[in-house]
Amino acid sequence: MKFPVLYLRKGAERRIKAGHLWVYSNEVDARRSPLSGFEPGDQAELRSASDRPLGTLFVNPHALICGRLISRDPEHGMTPQRLTQRMEVALALREKLFDQPYYRWVFGDSDGLSGLVVDRFGDSVVIQISTAGMEQLRDAIVRAVQRLARPKSIVLKNDGKMRSVEGLPSYIEQVEGVAAETLTVIENGVRFEVPLSGGQKTGWFYDHRMNRQRLQCYAPGKRVLDVFSYVGGWGVQAASAGAAQVTCIDSSSLAIDAVHHNASINGLDNVDTIEGDAFDALKALAAEKERFDVVVLDPPALIPRRRDQKAGEQAYARLNQLGLRLLAKDGVLVSASCSMHLSQERLVDIIRSSGRKIDRFVQLLEQGHQAPDHPVIPGIPETDYIKSCFVRSLTGFF
Repeated sequence: MKFPVLYLRKGAERRIKAGHLWVYSNEVDARRSPLSGFEPGDQAELRSASDRPLGTLFVNPHALICGRLISRDPEHGMTPQRLTQRMEVALALREKLFDQPYYRWVFGDSDGLSGLVVDRFGDSVVIQISTAGMEQLRDAIVRAVQRLARPKSIVLKNDGKMRSVEGLPSYIEQVEGVAAETLTVIENGVRFEVPLSGGQKTGWFYDHRMNRQRLQCYAPGKRVLDVFSYVGGWGVQAASAGAAQVTCIDSSSLAIDAVHHNASINGLDNVDTIEGDAFDALKALAAEKERFDVVVLDPPALIPRRRDQKAGEQAYARLNQLGLRLLAKDGVLVSASCSMHLSQERLVDIIRSSGRKIDRFVQLLEQGHQAPDHPVIPGIPETDYIKSCFVRSLTGFF
């Protein structure tokens, strides 16, 4: 198939050749290939300033990321057949990794399907499309899910923030099966029921699976505080692992209700909640001289954009200081981040600095990463975004 050509400015191909898949609008040679000549979702051939073919890509002239590479073969674009093949390859990996169908099946660029996320919840599948190119393949995506997984329920949860950037409408649609208000998740042997409508992302965050599993080693017999708890992913798993008592903090009443429900369905009666702003709640607990053996800090992305770097790092610092202050003697802080603009090294440094400011001797016990159903592409740093640090805090030790 013959595609229209999108030309890059001189030198702009270096990042693409190094392994990245995105083209920014300021990298396009607008004289040779004006972006106004493309419609959102068009497929095009990408060429360097020297006319060297670099592959094919989806184009959206209205987005900052105006191009997303589909293939490094300039003659092959994205077809329903190629889409299905890549989804099949992605599924084979997850089936090797996990013995139950609860995982992220497709992780966008990491599976060669930029703009597509597919999460599997047993017999239910939730699809999120965030780019104009993938939106044009919507029906093909649904057919591929039907063919490869044969689920009882398929939901298009297309209400993410990226859709407005791409000029796409926001909607949630049940495309197969009976509409349900909740989805079931089984993670690390613990069962959860999570809200679909009103829930975050696809309803669950599989990315911290391995880190929550590690938490279970620190929880038995301990008093645990789960901050930004959402539906209790960390806290309920800690309680299930034998924690003496768990407190979950979240600002959403829907999330708080879900925490109690998830504790109940696992037969747990040692989980309580605080509804309110996390920073305010932590300050109030400190004023009341409350202490916990384990404090988990898993906030939403506090650095959503690079221009938010300074303010976001200050927020992480305040949060970690508050968390450290609430630790009992010899306590453990689990400090997590999903901000792709915050490196693991910088998070460690923020924890170090936070410890020094309140005169705590901290030991870094282990560092966690995102689960393998969220594979990292070395040439795309944006795919490497989850971090967690397990830190032991000692008072008057050194």
